[in-house]
Amino acid sequence: MCDTFVATPDSTSSGKMIFGKNSDREPNEPQCLVRLPERISKESQQRLTFIDVPTSKKSREVLISRPLHIWGAEMGANSKGVVIGNEAVFTKLKIEKKNNGLTGMDLLRLGLERSDTAAEARDLIIEYLERFGQDACGGYSNRDFFYHNSFIIADPKEAYVLETADRYWAWKKIKGFYAISNGLTLESDYDGLHSHAIDFARAKGWLKKGQNFSFREAFSDSFFTSFSKCKVRREIVSNGGKFFGSKLGVQEAMQILRLEGKEKGSAPLSISQGGFPSKSIGYSPTQSGMGSVCLHAGGPLSPNQTTSSFVAELDTNPIYSQFWATGCSIPSLSVFIPFSIPGKTFLEGDIVQPGTSPDSSLWWNHEILYRLCLKNYDKATSIFSAELKEKQEKYIQKVEYTLGRERNISLDPITKEAVEEVDKLYRKWRNQVLELAVNGNILPNFWSSPLYNLSWAIWNRKARINSRVLKGTDLPYEPAYL
Repeated sequence: MCDTFVATPDSTSSGKMIFGKNSDREPNEPQCLVRLPERISKESQQRLTFIDVPTSKKSREVLISRPLHIWGAEMGANSKGVVIGNEAVFTKLKIEKKNNGLTGMDLLRLGLERSDTAAEARDLIIEYLERFGQDACGGYSNRDFFYHNSFIIADPKEAYVLETADRYWAWKKIKGFYAISNGLTLESDYDGLHSHAIDFARAKGWLKKGQNFSFREAFSDSFFTSFSKCKVRREIVSNGGKFFGSKLGVQEAMQILRLEGKEKGSAPLSISQGGFPSKSIGYSPTQSGMGSVCLHAGGPLSPNQTTSSFVAELDTNPIYSQFWATGCSIPSLSVFIPFSIPGKTFLEGDIVQPGTSPDSSLWWNHEILYRLCLKNYDKATSIFSAELKEKQEKYIQKVEYTLGRERNISLDPITKEAVEEVDKLYRKWRNQVLELAVNGNILPNFWSSPLYNLSWAIWNRKARINSRVLKGTDLPYEPAYL
């Protein structure tokens, strides 16, 4: 499950487009944060996750965060200043589960690689979903997880929400703050609609005679949509947008994505150091459920967690745009790393991409830290929370200074400095938390949350995480950035 939002330039502190997304996937499903350079192709077909599609002669440079087994991406941006984030949505249209279509992540990456504006990306996604459909598994270990998709698509000037039900779609131009989660949101307030959507809904009996057409009411599946707690999380995110109002900027976007808490008990928002919300007293991941924006996996009823996060501020001059990505899970415990696009950092071959079990990648380095913290979340995270906020604030200030100079330079040097320091910090904090564990100061109480602890024991076993891995004796120590 995921949460995505955008704030148009007329409603932000900088007068620039602000975008943010948390990608929520299975706990053992690493995401690859990678930059793909502009390229020219001579091939006629391109292989995506499950099928081939016609190749574009030219692909734009993109920075994307993608699950390791998927061609497409959960979120990302291109060198023209287009950003996209997608959401799984659940509709009444049956999916045959033949894997002969495109994942929403495939559609997202195609939109980034082949478009110069948000409107172009919107239209390209529509073209490809009408042509190929969305019969494509989006799960990792769950190979029965199929869904349709919604998208927020933005560039420095315009933003759109695009929602789909297989080959049917509706879109709306956004003004102000808008958030989507794992449910359809467009009623009759759309600006564009599939030409046969109304007739199809009426033929299915989903639109009664004399009733006004609502895309959400006609196509949404109520059971799975309700189970996802999308309404709860969307309300929390939207309230964050209202709270900050015209003061919304990069730090505030980070703060919204870091909100932890069950239902409406989320951590309170504030103007704070490094884009962190005030800490919820007594918060524990064992109690968060699916209603937390920064999502923690907890068992069969909450089987997903935030595995990567992304924030962007878009300027009409790409030199002054800034992009931030964690490259790892749980944004409340991670540092957003700054990027320029175009840029030269995080190219394939320059970084260790995460595999299916712990390795020297940034993603797994942080993940081992997180799983150590689960033994006693409040006590373990208190060890390094002050330094975490200090480092995030440090890089926010560095980017602000760099972009404020008359002769701006790329953020690439800051990116490389940040990832190298953050990689070392995660190892340092792991050792500090481990020292407490060895001394018996963060031992978990198994019987306080037996299902939660059992679920994590199973996830750890499947990822080949044992006590030696948690202690670091079985982990490689090569740097994540080569």
